[in-house]
Amino acid sequence: MRELKHRRWGSVLLQSACALLVCLPAFTLPSHAADSVEVQLQTREAAPRSVEGPTERAILRDYRFAWISLTRAFQSNRLDLLEGPFSGEARRWLTDTVREQQGSGLSRRYGPQTHKLEAVFYAPEGDLMELHDTAQYHVEFLDAGKVIGNRDVVRHFVVLMTPGADRWVIRQLQAVSQF
Repeated sequence: MRELKHRRWGSVLLQSACALLVCLPAFTLPSHAADSVEVQLQTREAAPRSVEGPTERAILRDYRFAWISLTRAFQSNRLDLLEGPFSGEARRWLTDTVREQQGSGLSRRYGPQTHKLEAVFYAPEGDLMELHDTAQYHVEFLDAGKVIGNRDVVRHFVVLMTPGADRWVIRQLQAVSQF
């Protein structure tokens, strides 16, 4: 009998929770960029040096972190989010993009992203890696928080990464038409 009461209460609670969700006004949950960035890395063709396991894991972690930071920077128009994972030409280009957005009052929000990286060059000294990224993502363009356009995108990037003090950083992120 006691077990039956617990089941009934569980069922009542579940029904109440579902009813509450249906009655709530529609709202948009904050974007969880970290949950929507997937990175795959192929290292078999890297030359002249092969990529070691710890380096491969670091590249995967740091490249994913860079795109999460880029996504958040473009959505919130915050330059500080670009400081850790980007340096050199890549940071200048992305900083200019965020400043243009700030000036126009526009921003962009990225949806799910898939990055298929291929390591094509790994310097003998281990201080530079060239990657080719085929990125697929959804992007929404916003004006004062209101979506004014969106599209699904497939882009190709040539990426140069170098080791920093505590992580690999993107020094160059160049969009190209194809590899």
